[in-house]
Amino acid sequence: MNHRLANKRALVTGGSRGIGAAIVRRLAAEGAQVALTYVSNPAKAEETVQAARALGVKALAIQADSADAGALTAAVDKAANELGGIDILVNSAGIAVMAPLDEFRLEDLDRTLAVNVRAVFVATQAAAKHMKEGGRIICIGSCNAERMPFAGGGVYAMSKAALVGLVKGLARDLGPRGITINNVQPGPVDTDMNPATTDFAKTLIQLMALPRYGTGDEIASLVAYLASPEAGYLTGASLTIDGGFTA
Repeated sequence: MNHRLANKRALVTGGSRGIGAAIVRRLAAEGAQVALTYVSNPAKAEETVQAARALGVKALAIQADSADAGALTAAVDKAANELGGIDILVNSAGIAVMAPLDEFRLEDLDRTLAVNVRAVFVATQAAAKHMKEGGRIICIGSCNAERMPFAGGGVYAMSKAALVGLVKGLARDLGPRGITINNVQPGPVDTDMNPATTDFAKTLIQLMALPRYGTGDEIASLVAYLASPEAGYLTGASLTIDGGFTA
C-alpha cells in the first residue's frame, strides 16, 4: 500500500473496534503512527494496537471516556506527547441509544450529546493546539443526519446532524491555519454492534440502492483519503458513504 501518511501522527477516538479499529488499521497501513482511545475493553484495544504495530508503525491505546471532557483532553495531550505531535485527528467515538419518544430518558439524551457532539468539539479544540499547517480532522457522523426512517432514533439523528453545522463552522476557524476538517457520514456498516445478519439489518437493506451493508474498511478508505495530502482543498464538507441509503 502507498505510504502517503508516512511520518504522520494520528489519534482515533473510539478506535478499539468497529469502524474506529478499521480506521486505525488503514492509517497504520499507510504509514501513520497511531494512538486510539477506548472506554472499557482494554483487550480489544490492545488487539487493535497490535494489528497496527504489525504494519511497522508505533501504536498505543489510551483509556478515556469521551463523555468526560477532562479525560478526553488529557488523552489528546498524551497522544501528542507519545507520538511527538498530532497531524490527524479522527473523531470516531460515538453511541446510539434508540427508544420510543415516551420512553427515552433525558440522561441518555445528555450522554448522546456529550459523546457524539461535545466530545468532537473538545477533542478538536485540544488537538488543534498540537497541529501545524496541513493538519487533518475527520469526524464520523451518520447518514441518519439526513434520513431517519424508523421511530426511536430522533436523538441520535439530531446528534449526527449537529456535526454538519459544527464542521462547517470549525472549517472557518481552522482554515486560516491550514487545517482541514470534514465529516464522513456512513450508512449501515457491518460491525459487532450492528451485524449485517440480523432481521433489523434486512429491513435497512431494503431501503438501500446497493442491497448490502458496508464494511469498516470501506469507510476507512474515505477517511484515509481525507487525511492525505490529496485532500488539501476539501474542508467543511459532509461526505456520505451509505450504499444509497439516502438516495
